[in-house]
Amino acid sequence: MNTTFLDACFRKKTDYTPVWYMRQAGRYLPQYKKLKGDRNILDIVRIPELSAQIALQPVDILGVDAAVLYADIMIPLIGIGVDLEIIESIGPVINKPLQMVNDVKKLRELTPREDIPYLLETITILKKELKTKVPLIGFSAAPFTLASYLIEGKPTRNFLKTKAFMYQQQKAWNLLMEKLSDLIIVYLQSQSKAGVDAIQLFDSWVGCLSAQDYEEFVLPHSKKIFSALKKNAIPRIHFGTDTAGMLSEFSSVDCEVISIDWRIPLAKAWEVIGDKKAVQGNLDPALLLGDFSYCKKRVDQLFHSLPKKEGYIFNLGHGVLPNTPVKNLLQLTEYIHSK
Repeated sequence: MNTTFLDACFRKKTDYTPVWYMRQAGRYLPQYKKLKGDRNILDIVRIPELSAQIALQPVDILGVDAAVLYADIMIPLIGIGVDLEIIESIGPVINKPLQMVNDVKKLRELTPREDIPYLLETITILKKELKTKVPLIGFSAAPFTLASYLIEGKPTRNFLKTKAFMYQQQKAWNLLMEKLSDLIIVYLQSQSKAGVDAIQLFDSWVGCLSAQDYEEFVLPHSKKIFSALKKNAIPRIHFGTDTAGMLSEFSSVDCEVISIDWRIPLAKAWEVIGDKKAVQGNLDPALLLGDFSYCKKRVDQLFHSLPKKEGYIFNLGHGVLPNTPVKNLLQLTEYIHSK
């Protein structure tokens, strides 16, 4: 197996810079659209053979250094019976959002083998296919991100309901975060036992908070998750967006890799994070929508700014955009491998 990605996670010297892309399995690939047909992601993830095939596509097409599980961040919530659906052009919609502590108390524990057997079967299939290729990355949304969907009921730009719940119903908020943290620990441990080689915790919306609120209402729960996963001895990656103003707090969890978005210079971010952690990121995915020559120029500037290459994993600052030309990702992957 090509262990370049795993070696970089542990800050070991590698022959070249490893690269993988968030949302690398999906919407921009014609091969994905053909397999997907008129099904949505929740239909697909319940078909392990199809999910595995989709996860393998970017490994075979792009030559990336890791595969990432094709799944949705809502899966653990679906597993415990939360009534939700994925609506085209909107995203996850919760039919009965949480409003008070009694709603939170009704959330039950996750039993992976009974609640999400299809996901574990997908991992088993992928590990067989990837045995001589590259590592497999599993993932979960972080407590705050899941809480925001449960409270808001659908994607939002301002998170006002979530913040109001957090400020006004602190007992309910703390209970919710505790329940979600325990859920995520069980969820990610089940992925680890099934065979994933690394895990990434996505806190996609935590950037809406101040550093003070993050430290008080969110960080203790993220720390709990990473601490519980340490015994699995696989790389743990912490990713968030808009974290520049709270990067010191965000990167204080016990993990191997901090993944950052494009809103802060990589060298500056690494200085804040410290050299005891690897860093992943942080090209703006929109750069891949234009001419590759300019994207290449920005990549050169990024590498020129790096204080060192050991412990650096190239990625985008967020997911691959749906209208990204495949040829640009092919060129980018090949170029990163020359670094």
